[in-house]
Amino acid sequence: MTASELSRAYRSGALTPETVVTALLQRIARYDGGINAFVSLDAEGAIAQARQAGREIAAGNWRGPLHGVPVAFKDLIDMAGQVTSCHSRLMLDQVAERDATVVRRLHDAGAISLGKLALHEFAIGGPSDDAAYPPARNPWDTEHQTGGSSSGSGAAVAAGFVPLALGTDTGGSIRNPAGHCGVVGLKPTYGAVSRHGVFPLCFTLDHVGPIARSSEDLAIAMNIIGGHDPEDPGSARQTVDDYTAELSSGLRDLRFGLVRHFHEQDMQASAEVVGAIDDAVQVLRQHGASVTDVSLPPLARFTTAQRVIFHAESWAVHANWLRERPADYSYIARRKLIVGAFLGAGDYVQAQRWRLQLIQAVDRVLRDVDILIVANSLEPASAIDDEVEFVRTYARQARSPFNLTGHPALAVMCGLSSDGLPLSLQFVGRCHEDAKVLRAGAGFEQVTAWRGQHPAIDREAA
Repeated sequence: MTASELSRAYRSGALTPETVVTALLQRIARYDGGINAFVSLDAEGAIAQARQAGREIAAGNWRGPLHGVPVAFKDLIDMAGQVTSCHSRLMLDQVAERDATVVRRLHDAGAISLGKLALHEFAIGGPSDDAAYPPARNPWDTEHQTGGSSSGSGAAVAAGFVPLALGTDTGGSIRNPAGHCGVVGLKPTYGAVSRHGVFPLCFTLDHVGPIARSSEDLAIAMNIIGGHDPEDPGSARQTVDDYTAELSSGLRDLRFGLVRHFHEQDMQASAEVVGAIDDAVQVLRQHGASVTDVSLPPLARFTTAQRVIFHAESWAVHANWLRERPADYSYIARRKLIVGAFLGAGDYVQAQRWRLQLIQAVDRVLRDVDILIVANSLEPASAIDDEVEFVRTYARQARSPFNLTGHPALAVMCGLSSDGLPLSLQFVGRCHEDAKVLRAGAGFEQVTAWRGQHPAIDREAA
């Protein structure tokens, strides 16, 4: 069930939070040994929270649509009294003193925390066997990777362990696992969600956002976690009144711009991905939307600027540890982080100049259309143990441009590969028009069958 479906069941008395949490804990105990979505599970605390939520709901003390709904957090988000490991040996003794702002806001709304989720080490490594915990695996086929870096968040939602999870996105780290795991994930407008209490990777590229099974759930979560936070220097003062406001408006009269050259010319996607995007375009047109091809600067210009900023800022975060304790990083994380040591100030300044030009280019195109259609990953998820193929395919994506520009971007399932793995596209909108992006996602879900597809982990485990 989605978070919104659970909420309605609580209000009607058909279910109680304790019943749901107990069932989810049993499911996690049965199946997570093969998926590794969780790095820590607070079963006792979750049951206590569920009982409290049940008493409050029964007494009419309704806190809102996530009251009693289970959630889980990528383990670089602080929860008071719990370790924030960042999936790294370097952080196993780091116990958080305070909740991150997003955790506090969800707890205040009555959400129930089940625990902390796996990630690629420090949100930059890969599915590494030499990190602090085993890598999360894809519930659709556990021989395949989940995408990252919010790997556990995507896997936990897809596996039915939790209806809602939070992740972070610096170069696509919400949209990648959402796409590979067949769920939905939103990278909000830059600054729309507080990063206070979230371990940083890149100060000007990091975003916090939700992963769920429906765009409606994403919108509900954004109404709670969004909004200005003075404790985050990058927090936007412009706020959105209601992320759910346009959900029921459908696809009719939306103007879409297809950035075809990203996945057909700048970097050639697999035939299955191209076909799935073409099929999605036809669906949009059949339901009253217009779709025209639009052009942005070449994909390589976006990714080059994003990577320079990414490596420079991540080096600034990790330079001391990399000098003093390099062996405590996993091989993949160390290899990626060390690149920043070889960049100069001029490289960073030039990348920031390009960034401003590229923001303006995206804004110009969005004057004439409401939503951009952009490829997500250009292939299905690779095998988790095939390092060569993982390295080859991981960079073949069109997500990182919108970390650079800050525009909201939503990953939505749009097909299945011949091997039964999810395929995905992105809807991208104007800054602070996340509600319209979520409208596009909800409208697409309503007229396609993809949201109802789930991995058969019960059969696989048997």
